[in-house]
Amino acid sequence: MGILDRFEQGVERVVNTAFAKAFRSEVKPVELASALRREVDDRAAVVDRDRTVVPNSFTIELSPSDHEQVIGWGAEPLADELAANVTEHASTQRYAFVGPVTVTFIEHDDLETGRFRVRSATVRGAVAPATAAATPSARHPLVDIDGQRYLLTGPVTVIGRGSEADIIVDDPGISRRHLEIRVTRDGVVASDLGSTNGLFVEGHQVPAATLLDGNTLTIGRTRIMFWTGQDDSAEDDQ
Repeated sequence: MGILDRFEQGVERVVNTAFAKAFRSEVKPVELASALRREVDDRAAVVDRDRTVVPNSFTIELSPSDHEQVIGWGAEPLADELAANVTEHASTQRYAFVGPVTVTFIEHDDLETGRFRVRSATVRGAVAPATAAATPSARHPLVDIDGQRYLLTGPVTVIGRGSEADIIVDDPGISRRHLEIRVTRDGVVASDLGSTNGLFVEGHQVPAATLLDGNTLTIGRTRIMFWTGQDDSAEDDQ
């Protein structure tokens, strides 16, 4: 059970009452999740008829006591769960990201217990969660890794097991920096980065290969589906 699931939805309603506003208790995870969703909705920017871009980088400013409490809960797993909650909300609303969704916590002495601020920014990265609004193209392909879909928003994406990779895959058969996918004018090229177990495209081990729509890549025990959409020559504005 996740951190957010440990708190009943009724808690969120209680803390929003006039009494709760007058006598603030500590910040609850459900409050943070609701605030992030509101921030996404409030800052949604319509780029064109079919695309609305929303922030993907969030900083939550907390009072010293609330920050200490978040550390006690586990700041990293809470941040991951809040990011997943934002991603799910964005997919439901058909919003688009231009980079990975991140949540960080900062302590601020000017805030009282129970008070917090959310600051957000739109930060382009190598990959972004592929929401329901994501449309792959030759310029911004989509990869599916064990059911997780990513839109490649940068020219170079590194996939591996190490924390320095743009997409981290938990597979002991994968090297820390195993595979690079590079978007060029002449096509999308997948290259083995000197991994231990190699790169396979459509079952054939290769040092590098120009990818086609629908190709299957294998690294370690992990299969990666690669998509550019029906028209690889089309470009979007991401």
